Amino acid sequence: MTISNSIRDSDAGIILIFWFEETKPHQWFRRDAAFDESVRARFGAHHAAAATGDLDNWMESADTALARIIILDQFSRNIYRDEPLAFAQDDLALAAARDAVAKEFDQTVEPRKRAFFLMPFMHAEDANVQDESVQLFISRGCGEDNAKHARQHRDIVKRFGRFPHRNKVMVRTSTPEETQFLKDGGFNP
Repeated sequence: MTISNSIRDSDAGIILIFWFEETKPHQWFRRDAAFDESVRARFGAHHAAAATGDLDNWMESADTALARIIILDQFSRNIYRDEPLAFAQDDLALAAARDAVAKEFDQTVEPRKRAFFLMPFMHAEDANVQDESVQLFISRGCGEDNAKHARQHRDIVKRFGRFPHRNKVMVRTSTPEETQFLKDGGFNP
């Protein structure tokens, strides 16, 4: 049995219940080894399926699309924390987010969920995508706090062309300006 045969569309509901009901917002973005292991244990197979394209058919409804985006964007960061693979699915997540926004799936859910349709834009190391991110977080009604974070991400990418806090994990040499930025507290979500 392949991974795709063992994962069903109904699994999207399990992912959304985990992310939005079982998990508290403070857990979404902080470093927590136990939480990361929980995501890895429960959803590692889903992540592998999404990364290999086996869940590409999950773009037909808002719920399945949102689950796919969370797998590719958020779960990647939990499953592969402190490894380059944490960011390996960012292009797939962004493509899925673009598709979902074009279909206006984000407009069918509450603002708390809507923001996760847009997170791949915020995570892009591309200044043009960052401008798009800010515009989307504002125009799509995701709340001022999310818009503020989008502006912070954009400003960092415009300044450095990338996120300096990823340099160590991505085995990239930091510039002196990036090193000072990180020493001064930087932005380390």
